[in-house]
Amino acid sequence: MAKNTDKNDRNQIMYSIFVRNYTAEGTFEGVRRDLDRIRGLGTDIIWLMPIHPTGEKCRKGTLGSPYAIRDYRAVNPEFGTLEDFQRLVDDIHAYGMKCVIDVVYNHTSPDSWLAEHHPEWFYHKPDGSFGNRVGEWWDVIDLDYSNPGLWDYQIDTLKYWASMVDGFRCDVAPMVPLDFWLKARAEVEQVRPGCFWLAESVEPGFVREGRARGLKVLSDSELYQAFDACYDYDIFDTFKDYLAGEAPLERYAEAVNRQEFIYPDNFIKLRFLENHDRARAAFAIPGVQARQNWTAFLYFQKGMTLLYNGQEAECVHRPSLFDKDDIDWRGQTDITEELKNLARLKKHPLLADSRYEVKALPHDILYAVHQKGDRQLAGIFSLRGEASSVRVDLPDGVYTNLLTQAPVEVYEGVASCAGLPLVFEAPLS
Repeated sequence: MAKNTDKNDRNQIMYSIFVRNYTAEGTFEGVRRDLDRIRGLGTDIIWLMPIHPTGEKCRKGTLGSPYAIRDYRAVNPEFGTLEDFQRLVDDIHAYGMKCVIDVVYNHTSPDSWLAEHHPEWFYHKPDGSFGNRVGEWWDVIDLDYSNPGLWDYQIDTLKYWASMVDGFRCDVAPMVPLDFWLKARAEVEQVRPGCFWLAESVEPGFVREGRARGLKVLSDSELYQAFDACYDYDIFDTFKDYLAGEAPLERYAEAVNRQEFIYPDNFIKLRFLENHDRARAAFAIPGVQARQNWTAFLYFQKGMTLLYNGQEAECVHRPSLFDKDDIDWRGQTDITEELKNLARLKKHPLLADSRYEVKALPHDILYAVHQKGDRQLAGIFSLRGEASSVRVDLPDGVYTNLLTQAPVEVYEGVASCAGLPLVFEAPLS
């Protein structure tokens, strides 16, 4: 694990924004005007998806993927000017939030500045032409980190942006050498002490398949040497299998618990129900009360919470990455007040540092507990949104649901759940 990673980052909420589709105008200024609302959700960190110009050659869709970057040291003119970007970041800071930007260092667009000026820094196919090692990413070409000059250029670029922003979300970080990330972190620290590093770690299947093809693909355990947080993809397939009825809830609970002993003590997982690459939560979890329970569990989990722009409106459609496809802010339901309550819960100290365990109980109930000292924080989440009696290992008594302030009674080791999430603090028995 990065030695200076702070466990208190587990109390943080990150809000992800795709500038192009966030507003009708699709600009930095459009985001800047909405900062008060975003902060009101309890947001601590704003993650801006790639802000750089997109390539034109081999682009997907009409506007191209933001992850097919043409110039790492410029901003996308469709979003505004560098001065517009700096004004946005300044206001993010004025609201007491941090700003993280996307770093896409595995590949560039085929017509990138680097491809034109330093073709020797790229991976080449046997015929000498540019190429990439992941076939479906046909709109990009891969960089080759066996070139020391590339390391210097990329790290200097990070230091340039670190003079403005507070951290980086690193796209497909496992495909870039660990030693590069370690060196980059050390050098950036001189410019931005406490810079936050988030790795888009990948699914176990991606690691296995890549290694079988002779590629060097980093595991989460390796990435934690350089990064403060990794994605939750190591258990995301199990989550999807449960939703599809293809895996029991017990398997998902076991996967969450396994994270507690295979990673370092101060590991941080980015917990999410949706992101720009995955289906919307309102699409994947169509039941209203089931989704309410999953959302509460998202915040209750040990780790940093991610919201993807539009999640607060319970949008069903995931906007395209390749075209102008504005978020439909009408969504289904505005759950802003619910998220504000959960944001207050997220600051509970036991969520940052505790012995954490999840149990799968009958009737698709997740029973989760954070324990430290003589206190514990218990959560009961009905993933079907159905009423049920729940056997709990808690002292009998009347407690307070921290989400609603309503009483929660435990009698003879049983709590009554009406189908909505319960979170309450209790003494250790």
